[in-house]
Amino acid sequence: MTVSILHRITGVAMSTGLVVFAWWLSSVALGGDHYDQFVSLIASMPGRLLLVGWSFAFFLHLANGVRHLVWDFGHGFEKRQADASAWFVLLFAILLCFAFWWVL
Repeated sequence: MTVSILHRITGVAMSTGLVVFAWWLSSVALGGDHYDQFVSLIASMPGRLLLVGWSFAFFLHLANGVRHLVWDFGHGFEKRQADASAWFVLLFAILLCFAFWWVL
């Protein structure tokens, strides 16, 4: 149940991230001053926390989407399997987010 709620929350978070992505694209198109202003905002601590949050949202949404794909084939509906896959989704998202920011 928790992962289902997180899936919805991450979907909303990624939608707001898409607005920020559009803002970034427009700042690139508008020129150096606008781009520098955007970079200074996103490079701040709150901006970086938002970036980490959006990347975690992406990875959790991705992993849970794969989980749902497995369910579409009729596997993993038993209580133990569903609980194990929920934990796997959470841990996988955390590990991917950590690896992404460690490499970056």
